[in-house]
Amino acid sequence: MALVHIAFIITAFLSMEAVAWLAHKYLMHGWLWALHRDHHRKEGGSFFEKNDYFFLIFAIPGIALLALGTFTPYSFLLSLGAGITLYGVTYFIVHDIFIHQRFRWLSHTNNAYFRAVRRAHKMHHKHLGKDDGECFGMLLFPLRYLRAELKRS
Repeated sequence: MALVHIAFIITAFLSMEAVAWLAHKYLMHGWLWALHRDHHRKEGGSFFEKNDYFFLIFAIPGIALLALGTFTPYSFLLSLGAGITLYGVTYFIVHDIFIHQRFRWLSHTNNAYFRAVRRAHKMHHKHLGKDDGECFGMLLFPLRYLRAELKRS
């Protein structure tokens, strides 16, 4: 039974990259641009951005599944919630800490994959408007960025 729960956790975690890509491209760069805009164009001196509301919005399904899996007989929902929550933690570490350096941790890396993650995200942010964007994912990105970083190594 433990292997089934681990499989659900891994599946949920991996699926969240697709969910994040779709939500970023079609919601955040679509009808929710008003919340996401300040992430592309700094509009104030505040540590927090309107874009940070997405942290709460995207946490709700994970929290709901954790609760449902805990308080109902459907324990697989707990595993799905755990996978979603683990992706959320990973997203925070990679996006907010590693890429945007909101906290000055993990600032020096010589790993080609992590340099490629940063490069792809930088290419995403070169577009200041909601249109013509690229690289909407976090952990997956076009291989050309990884090839360039491997070549540079």
